[in-house]
Amino acid sequence: MQDQENQEVSNQPEAADAAAAAAAQAAPANEPGLEEQLSATEAKLAEMHDAFMRAKAEADNIRRRAQEDVSKAHKFAIESFAEAMVPVRDSLEMALKVEAPTVESIKEGVEMTLKQLTAAFEKNRLVEVMPQPGDKLDPNKHQAVAVVPSDQEANTVVAVLQKGYMIADRLLRPAIVTAAAPK
Repeated sequence: MQDQENQEVSNQPEAADAAAAAAAQAAPANEPGLEEQLSATEAKLAEMHDAFMRAKAEADNIRRRAQEDVSKAHKFAIESFAEAMVPVRDSLEMALKVEAPTVESIKEGVEMTLKQLTAAFEKNRLVEVMPQPGDKLDPNKHQAVAVVPSDQEANTVVAVLQKGYMIADRLLRPAIVTAAAPK
């Protein structure tokens, strides 16, 4: 009897090993296989790669369109001003074609041409910088070419030698002025 018990005890580790091996083989059958997980991950990677490539292509297209827009803006920026200047040129050419101009007709033509030019400037936001005598000297808009003794306060405009111009808020040409010297 004791031999039988020893034999049963010695068989127990073998039975435990066999059960563990059977469980190990049965476990992968219940869970998705590594190959299935790998193929699912590869499919997801391919999908993300495709989405990335599409987003990159879209960004490249947006950048290219923006560069084209900037290029066109630079190329045609003066178009509006040029359209406004054509009638001024036409008026000047017509004035030169007059065979027997009188002083009055020339003066009238110059006044009309100046009105056209002024309208073209206004349309394109080209504004005169014309300080008045006594105005404070503004180095952002005025260029003092001389300082003269004056009864006015120092650093004020005494005389305007040439008016200046601004386009919108940017100075195109400063007004050329003489300024009052400090006393």
